[in-house]
Amino acid sequence: MRNRLTIIFGLIITTFTYAQENNSFTLQEAIDYALENNRAALNASHDIDAAYKQKWETTATGLPQLNAAVDYQDFIKQQVQVFPSSAFGGPEGEYSAVAFGLKQNINASATLSQLIFDGSYLVGLQSAKVFLEISKNAKIKTDLEVRKSVINAYGNVLLVEESATILEKNRAALEKNLIELTKIYENGLEEEESVEQLKITLSGVESALSNTNRLKKVAYQMLNINLGLPIDTPTILADNLESLTARQIDLNFLGRPFEVENTIDYQIAANDKTSKELLVKFEKSKALPTVSSFLSGGYVSYSDNFDFLDTNQKYYGYGVFGLNIKIPIFSSGMRSASTQRAMINLEKAKNDLTETQQRLNLQIETAKSDYQFAIEDYENKKQNLNLAERIEQKNQTKFFEGIASSFELRQAQIQLYTAQQEFLQAMLDVINNKAALETISNTINN
Repeated sequence: MRNRLTIIFGLIITTFTYAQENNSFTLQEAIDYALENNRAALNASHDIDAAYKQKWETTATGLPQLNAAVDYQDFIKQQVQVFPSSAFGGPEGEYSAVAFGLKQNINASATLSQLIFDGSYLVGLQSAKVFLEISKNAKIKTDLEVRKSVINAYGNVLLVEESATILEKNRAALEKNLIELTKIYENGLEEEESVEQLKITLSGVESALSNTNRLKKVAYQMLNINLGLPIDTPTILADNLESLTARQIDLNFLGRPFEVENTIDYQIAANDKTSKELLVKFEKSKALPTVSSFLSGGYVSYSDNFDFLDTNQKYYGYGVFGLNIKIPIFSSGMRSASTQRAMINLEKAKNDLTETQQRLNLQIETAKSDYQFAIEDYENKKQNLNLAERIEQKNQTKFFEGIASSFELRQAQIQLYTAQQEFLQAMLDVINNKAALETISNTINN
C-alpha cells in the first residue's frame, strides 16, 4: 500500500512538473505555440479547409450527376374522363364517364445528367481557385497578426516583471535609508522635513509597485489568450527583456529592400481585383448558351391494391435520352446592366489596389523610421539611466554627509525612477517596433 501511494504521488509530481515545463516559453516557442493553438489561427486554417471543399463542390457541379427516385400514388378518388357514348356504339347525345388507369401506381427511376457547356461554370472553377488563394492569404495575414500580438503580449509581461523587480529594489533601498535617516533625526542631527520627504518618495514607489503587481496578472492573462491557453494557466517566460531587446536590434534589417508586392496586404488587394475580373466574366457568360444532357430510365407498375411487392407483379420498363439547350435572347437590358455594374466594381478594385500600394509604401517607411528611432532611443535611455544612477548615488552620499538637501535627494531619486521606467519602455519599443515592421512588410527576420 505504501509503495502504491509512493508511485501515485510520483506520477502526480511528474505530471505537474511536465505541465509546468510545457508552459515555459522562449519568445520563439511562444510564437510557434500560438500559431498552432491560437483560436484565430485555428479558424483561419479551418477556412482553408472549407475553401478546398468549396472548390470541389464547384468542380462537382460540372461532373456527372446520378439521382434516383421512387414515386408512389394512391388515388383516393380517381379522376374520370367524359366522352360521347356514340364513340363506342352507344346512343347519340349521351355521354359516358370512365376512370382510366388503376387506383395505385409506383414508379422507380434513375436519371444520369451531365453538363456539357456552361460559361458560368467555367468562371466558377476559376473563382473557386481564387477563393482558395484568398483563404490562404487570409491565413498568412492572421498568422502575422497573431505573431505580432504574441510578441507584444510577451514583451508586456517582461516589462511588468522587470518593473516589479526594480520597484522592489527601490523600495528596499528607500526603507533602509528611511531607517538610517530616522535614527539621525532622533539624535537631533537632521530635520523632520527630510524624513517626511523620504516617506513621500517611499509611498510613491509602494503605490507604483502595487499597481504593477495588479497589471502583472492582466499581462499574463493577455499572453495566455494570444497563446490559445486557458486564461489563468500558469505561464513561465524563459527570455528576459534586456537579452531579448539585444537580439532584436539589427540595423542591417533596415537596409534590406522591402517590396510592396510581397506584402500580404498587397496580395489580398490583388486577390480582390482578380475576383472582380471574374465577376465581369461571370456576367458576360450569362449571354452564352447552356447545354446539358440526361439519360433517364425506370420501371412503373399499376394495381388496384398495394401488391407491388408480390413476385408476380408486373413492372414496365422505360428509358429516355434528352438534350437541353438554353439560349438567352433578350433580357430587356438586365444582363448589360449587370455586366456594366461588375465593370464599375472592377475599376474600384483597381483604384483600391493602387491606393493599397501607396499606403503600404508609406506604412513601411513609417515602420522603418519608428524602428530606427526605437533603437536610437534605447541607446539614449540606457545612457540616461547610467547618468541618473550616478547622480542619485552622489546626492545620496552628499545628503548623508550633510552637503545636499532632502529636496535635492528626492529630485535625484525621482529622476532615477523615471529613467528606469523609460529604459524599460525603450526596450519594449524596440521589440514591438521591429515586430510591426516585420508584420507590415511580411519579412520575418529571426
